[in-house]
Formats: sequence, structure tokens, C-alpha cells
Amino acid sequence: MKWSLLSVIGFLVFSGCQNFRYYDPKKPHHGKNQFLNNYDNQPKASFWKWQWERLWTNASEEPVFAPEIVKTDTAFLRANKAHNTLTWVGHATSLVQVEGVNILMDPMFSERASPVSFAGPKRLAPLPFALAELPPIDVVMVSHGHYDHMDLPTLRELQKRGEGKTMFLVPLGDAELMRSEGLTNVQELDWWEEVKIQNISLVFTPAQHWTQRKLFSRNQSLWGGWLVKAPSLKLLYTGDTGYSKDFRDIHDKWGDIDVALIPIGAYEPRWFMKQQHVNPAEAIQIHQDLHAKLSIGVHWGTFRLADETMLAPLEDLHKALEQRRLGPESFRVLKHGETLRL
Repeated sequence: MKWSLLSVIGFLVFSGCQNFRYYDPKKPHHGKNQFLNNYDNQPKASFWKWQWERLWTNASEEPVFAPEIVKTDTAFLRANKAHNTLTWVGHATSLVQVEGVNILMDPMFSERASPVSFAGPKRLAPLPFALAELPPIDVVMVSHGHYDHMDLPTLRELQKRGEGKTMFLVPLGDAELMRSEGLTNVQELDWWEEVKIQNISLVFTPAQHWTQRKLFSRNQSLWGGWLVKAPSLKLLYTGDTGYSKDFRDIHDKWGDIDVALIPIGAYEPRWFMKQQHVNPAEAIQIHQDLHAKLSIGVHWGTFRLADETMLAPLEDLHKALEQRRLGPESFRVLKHGETLRL
């Protein structure tokens, strides 16, 4: 069937007038045309203005960066059933072992955070171990659909290794994409919804961010963080986020957090990044809002996604802790591949 130009325009206009399929006036974050944040829905700053500024500076150049990689005891992780552990793989990817359940958060094992394999942000820190060395994964949690968090080649490999037994938890609006990629055992959750595995509750929590994978898919799927609530441990991964009251709300609902995984990278320039990515000082504020006993900085040191240098998050975190008179033991960073017994 041949479509005229006017027919195509009319179809696009008509389609744009239709209600968002998740629209629910009882849920403020379910807008008429897209998902919304709880506290800040001001228009996003111009990406193209940022790119224009980068043309006239050295901000887009990749600096020399030699991160410290530790040898992960993957044999211990594969055998471990008794200890609660956290292993930082790099960027936002973390392996959490809680009461014998293996949970992998935002698994990203590809060389580029991009829709294509030949361009886009390149991994600057080598993987500390291969995906094949992971223990059997019971649950994969994806925080949102950006390419540095929802890496489909990695997810497909995890599906293959799990032989259909691995549970994939994704934000509302992402299950269709996952299933189209051959992934099974997929559940999508709205904010505050939860599923249980054994005696552990897994809760999808709000954050201040946005999503987009295709040209016309802006905020058509949700974003957020994940709370792992077990009898022995309460751990929150915030997901990508700007600073908002969401974290006080999480504390009001679920109480003090034992361990928080909070992003500390990809925050410059502030005029562009502030709505979507916290800087280290704001990450510490989230740590305090959550009354976290321990926070770990993630989302840094792996891909260069913004204008600060690769080591700036560590430097700025140290300064912000000193300014707030907090000890470095309260908000830590791990080396790539490092395992922490919780």
C-alpha cells in the first residue's frame, strides 16, 4: 500500500493525539503522553547546545586513564551460599549475593554503551572477569532503558546461560522490547511494586531521570532503582538519578538502608546534567536522606559519558565528604572487580 505525504503526516498527528497506553490519572507519574518524574518535569536542557560547546573545548577528548583492576575470586562467588556480598564489575553493574540468591544489577559486559558496536562511548576500564565466570544468576534487575544500563547482548547471553531460569525484572514499558529479543521470564514493575524470590522482596523505587532508545520513544518506558529487602540486609540501588525528594520518600516508606549503591559520575556540565545525574555532593545528600549505614559510589570510572575527567568523581567525593565532616568509611568506592562482604 502506498501512502501519500499527507497521509503519513495525518497518521503521525493522529497517533500523537492518542493517550499514552499507560496513562492513569490516579498515578501522577503516568502522564497523558509519557511517564513523568515525581518532582521535576521541567524541559530537559539542550543536548545539542552541550555538543556545540564540546566542539570548542577539549571536553570530548578521551583522557589517559589507568584504573585499578583487582582479580575477582570468581570461584568463591560461584560457590558462595552463606555470605552476603557485593561485587562491583564496573559502571553501574554490580553482583549482589543475598542469602544464597544471586542478583545482577544493570549488567553491561559490552565494549561500547551504544546501539552499534563500532561507535559510541567505549569501555575505558577492562572487565575484571568474563561474563562466563559469573555464578548462576537468579535475578537480573534493569533500572532503565539507556544503553549503558540495558545492554541487550549481555542480557541475551545471561538468558542463554540461565536456560530460562533467570528472572528479568525491568521497568514498566520495557517487557515488550525484552521479549522481542527472545528474553523470557520477564516481569515489568511500576514504582513501589514488588516481587518475591524465596524470602527476599525486590521493590522498584522512583528516581529523577528519563528514558529513550529510539527517536520517538522518549519516556515511553519507566526508570527507577531497586530495593533488595531481605531479613539480613536492606540494599538500595538508586539507578541513574538527579537529586530529588524521592529518596526521603523511600526512607519514609522503608526505613534506614543498610547499603546504598549511588551514582557519582557523569555529572558535568551541571547546567545540562543536573536534572538527570547527581554529582558526588548530591550523592552524599541521597546517602543522608536514606540514612544509609554504608554507601558505595557506582556509575563512574568505566565509560566516559560526560565532561568531568574519569578520576574527578573520586576527587569530588573526597572533598564533599570532608566538607560534610563525614568519614570515608561511610561512603566508599570499590576497585573494578572488588568484592565486599556485607
